[in-house]
Amino acid sequence: MPNTEKSSPKVTSAIIAGCIVAFVGFGFAATFGVFLRPMSQELGWGREVFALSMAIQALFWGLTQPFAGMVADKYGTARVLAFGAIVAALGFFLRGAVIDPTVFIISGVIVGIGTGACSFPVVIITLGKIVKAERRSFMLGLGTAASAGMFVAAPVSTVLMNSIGWQNSILVIAASFLLILPVLIFIARVSKPTAKDSGASGFTYAVKTAFSDRSFVLLFFGFFVCGFHVAFIQTHLPAYIADKGLAPIIAAWSLALIGLFNIAGSFLAGWSGQKHSKKNLLAGIYFSRAIVIAAFILTPLSPSSVFIFSAVMGVLWLSTVPLTTGLIAQTQGLRFLSTLAGLVFFSHQTGAFLGAWLGGRIYDSSGDYTVMWWTAIALALIATLLHLPIREKPGKLALEEARG
Repeated sequence: MPNTEKSSPKVTSAIIAGCIVAFVGFGFAATFGVFLRPMSQELGWGREVFALSMAIQALFWGLTQPFAGMVADKYGTARVLAFGAIVAALGFFLRGAVIDPTVFIISGVIVGIGTGACSFPVVIITLGKIVKAERRSFMLGLGTAASAGMFVAAPVSTVLMNSIGWQNSILVIAASFLLILPVLIFIARVSKPTAKDSGASGFTYAVKTAFSDRSFVLLFFGFFVCGFHVAFIQTHLPAYIADKGLAPIIAAWSLALIGLFNIAGSFLAGWSGQKHSKKNLLAGIYFSRAIVIAAFILTPLSPSSVFIFSAVMGVLWLSTVPLTTGLIAQTQGLRFLSTLAGLVFFSHQTGAFLGAWLGGRIYDSSGDYTVMWWTAIALALIATLLHLPIREKPGKLALEEARG
């Protein structure tokens, strides 16, 4: 399927709208970990309660992603994003309105489904489809950079908690998701179905063909590690920092700095992916994560070490996303891109489930996060090795699409 990008105000406004959706849809969901310590202390919950809700949120985000991708491929993206925004708002509303550990855990299902349908993976794939192949990697980086709403969300959440309490703050977060709805009209103008005429057999064939490609399988398992890192850090880093005696605002700014430097990292990854081997860049990112995490836990904790770690980790944070998505497009084509990228993102969110939940489980049983940090390092080294054998040439699906 040839790409027919046009330089028009419609495309420009759709790109801006997509960045707004990514900014709002990801920020508060990604920095909700700032609520872990104050909620657990006030309500007398073990950290596993909060962590399990976040883990379930991550898992259902991942489970939703392939189905959201299928709907987007077949019917367009705007309706998927609208559904997600409304459901995510409902999930956060329940978290703030009903104070019960069971409801809080179950809310992870609702928030996960909502964020799976309206967060940045759906957006960046849409942006990637409306631009030419030579600009795709950069556009994927732009959309990923816009997901750095966490730079604003983490300190805003902390300020809100200090002024109106954590419960009302969560209700404000719920309302913020509804801000997505008005801008979707701009995305609807350019988001066209790429697999409109494909039935269930077409999607089944695409999935089977992709999983018969070793490169796709390696991307699938490699992205699991990224999810483990991201969910563990964004859920437990603020509590880890506060446990060590540093001020809660430093914990909040740690996530904010990750979000800020993620902008640079995502742009750099998107730009670099147009000029250099994507698989080698991915291997370098995972290896760098191993070094950065090891240096962080082996260095005495201080505000300076927190800020340095957050800045460097921010550069490496979601820089994997444009490169991974770009490789899927490069090797599997565009027709089923939302579906196949959704499946790879499911692997990411499976890792996220384990990163978030195990962090709480291990902390409640041992009183610290040491095992989790070293597990994150080991997984980063495994991911480095997984990406090196990836083939960057078009696979069967991409070749069939090119032949028309």
